[in-house]
Amino acid sequence: MIIAHQLGAHLRLTSGPAIQHAGDLAAILSGVDEGDVLFIDEIHRMSRPAEELLYMAMEDFRVDVVVGKGPGATAIPLEIPPFTVVGATTRAGLLPGPLRDRFGFTAQLDYYEAAELQRIVERSARLLDLTISDDGAREIASRSRGTPRIANRLLRRVRDYAQVRGDGTVGHPEARKALALYEVDDLGLDRLDRAVLQALCGSFGGGPVGISTLAVAVGEERETVEELAEPFLVRLGFPGSPHRPTRHSSRSTTPSRGAPAAGQASVPTRPRGSMGRATVLGCVSKLPPGPEPGPPCGRHPTLTEHLP
Repeated sequence: MIIAHQLGAHLRLTSGPAIQHAGDLAAILSGVDEGDVLFIDEIHRMSRPAEELLYMAMEDFRVDVVVGKGPGATAIPLEIPPFTVVGATTRAGLLPGPLRDRFGFTAQLDYYEAAELQRIVERSARLLDLTISDDGAREIASRSRGTPRIANRLLRRVRDYAQVRGDGTVGHPEARKALALYEVDDLGLDRLDRAVLQALCGSFGGGPVGISTLAVAVGEERETVEELAEPFLVRLGFPGSPHRPTRHSSRSTTPSRGAPAAGQASVPTRPRGSMGRATVLGCVSKLPPGPEPGPPCGRHPTLTEHLP
């Protein structure tokens, strides 16, 4: 939206899963006017035929629409006015090289800082006609994993708590009580995150342990642990880097700086620094400094907060 506003052009929105056939993309491109901005979310999920059609549209500003089937099929060239393509994805590695290289600019977008999320929470509270204090908004923002979507979700749940068990006003005490009820701790860790840390440092003595074994220990599927728990824990600096795969475990994990010692279920305060990135083709943002090293303490570092 910012790019389209700065260009003074219209914005057309679509997503990769919605473009499963070349004809779907051709229909979208046929309605593009000169200078329009076409935004494709989750661009890595486009089908291969649609990607090949997009190659031609980006380079030659035309597409070939095939009419008919078999020997009687005819390709009708369709001229397209100059336009701007912006693609976004959280899995840039799944983009084919030819498509990725055709974008003139590739940037990494970082997660939001707590102060920025606080402003988002306060704005969302105004839209919800909800009275919230600065401390309450700050508390919700600090537990939102750097993601506005999570911040808005937690805000709605805290609002529900305040309306049922209070006078509808969200202050610091109400925010802490509500988030404790929903099992979101001061670091933003939820029940699954803490279960992974407890299994890693308690049941397996600090590791290393295969990700599949760890998933069985917490009663979840391997994909659930890989997609939901592991990325956030790695960004916080809890698990160490995966070890070399063996016959018995395709990947293993050990605790790292900030991880609980064997037999203990506790986690440290949040380290400062980068929390991961999402790739956007055509946009840019600032990059934060890296995490500071923590002080060693025996096999594992000092522990400051206890899991319930």
